[in-house]
Amino acid sequence: MTLTAGVIAVQGDVSEHVAALERSATACGVDLTVQRVRTAGTVPSCDMLVLPGGESTTISDLLVTEKIASEIVGHVEAGNPLLATCAGLIVVSRDPRDERVHTLDCLDISVDRNAFGRQRDSFEAPLPIRGLERPFPAVFIRAPLIDSVGPSVEVLAAWEDRPVAVRSGSVVATSFHPELTHDSRLHELALFEQFS
Repeated sequence: MTLTAGVIAVQGDVSEHVAALERSATACGVDLTVQRVRTAGTVPSCDMLVLPGGESTTISDLLVTEKIASEIVGHVEAGNPLLATCAGLIVVSRDPRDERVHTLDCLDISVDRNAFGRQRDSFEAPLPIRGLERPFPAVFIRAPLIDSVGPSVEVLAAWEDRPVAVRSGSVVATSFHPELTHDSRLHELALFEQFS
């Protein structure tokens, strides 16, 4: 099977997600082409998308400016998988609690930005995730907190009773950075599961 993955490359951890996708494809026995998406026109050719962490207001501004935002929404509406991490989670949320963020409104959640603290408060923790047999080494860096989830949203993982990974339809979003570990299972769960 040959698939195409797009990593939204306007800002953030792009190279790390590209590497994680390549590891996931190898683990799943999939022939994968990875494209870095910087302008409109590429998303429609992608079977799966990643919206990386970075700075949520900058990412959302560039998605609108480059006319990529509506293509991502169309991708999700067509039932294609999207993994959104950290700032990406904020951008896909229904309510980012920040009027500077142009939300894609793909996920019925509200978010508290940087709820886990500043850069110096970053940490890594073994996180049990629904669908994975062993805990995942989750890396939290200025991570957002998911304040509330709508009825269509499944909580996949929580840290100290706070949701940090959720799924709704074809969208999986995490407060943490799965791309900053050599463990590709989260990418496999979010993006490759429906193609197996």
